[in-house]
Amino acid sequence: MTQQDKFVVVENLERYIAQKGSQNKVAAEMQSVSAATLSQMRNHNWENIADEMWRRVSAFLGIGANDWKFAETNNSKELMRLFSDAQGLSLVMAVTANAGSGKTETAKYYEADNANVFRLSCNEYWDKKWFLKELLSKMGKESDGMTMPEMMLKVVTTLKSIDKPLIILDEADKLQDKVLLFFITLYNELEDHAGIMLMATRFLETRIKRGVTAQKKGYREIYSRIGLRFIELDPTSYADVKSVCEINGVTDERAISAISKDCDGDIRRVKRLVIANKRANAA
Repeated sequence: MTQQDKFVVVENLERYIAQKGSQNKVAAEMQSVSAATLSQMRNHNWENIADEMWRRVSAFLGIGANDWKFAETNNSKELMRLFSDAQGLSLVMAVTANAGSGKTETAKYYEADNANVFRLSCNEYWDKKWFLKELLSKMGKESDGMTMPEMMLKVVTTLKSIDKPLIILDEADKLQDKVLLFFITLYNELEDHAGIMLMATRFLETRIKRGVTAQKKGYREIYSRIGLRFIELDPTSYADVKSVCEINGVTDERAISAISKDCDGDIRRVKRLVIANKRANAA
């Protein structure tokens, strides 16, 4: 880590702490870095802070070694609008799109740029208690030793005490049925107090609609609470690929055209191809 790298980390850290409300909340969310270490970073007392700690904070804040920049695409603009509506009006929505459409990066960008936004990256192994643990951690709250009812009470009281919170459940299609159905309880407790956004591939829509048709327990309730509608984002366009390329330093039209043809509409693939193109040009 160079001194300049550390200044960039601290600048981004200050911005993130301002969004989240306190240094202790951010430390609790990071889990692996103490509030005391964050304080030393912010006060430029860097002599005794190991590079590993700087790397952990940098990775948490999404500061990549290749200085990758977020690009506005048609989907990111639409997602930003939907996030804003869900947060401002305490709405519940479900958004689907192809893998690699930029959902996660847009959600990270919105979370970093707005207060009281809590994005969870869902996993198959979660049970209800782990889900609540992750949500409390995002809010900077401890949950060690607490029972599930105590954790649920803390989640609800915390969210009701802050201004216009938004929960983003990224990759919601990975959740097991028992956790996905727990969404109903969360909605019932937080209706008109918090926005909730489910993001997933179209598999979630297929799963929910099949569950409704088969009259599986809870599926009609989930479908009702998202307004009987899944909002589908558009496929990645050439204009989107061009925006990503140009903001990240690839401006040659032939190179952009080649990347667009090779990426198959996947923004993650675009990133790899842009980095490869820049390395090749540098060599």
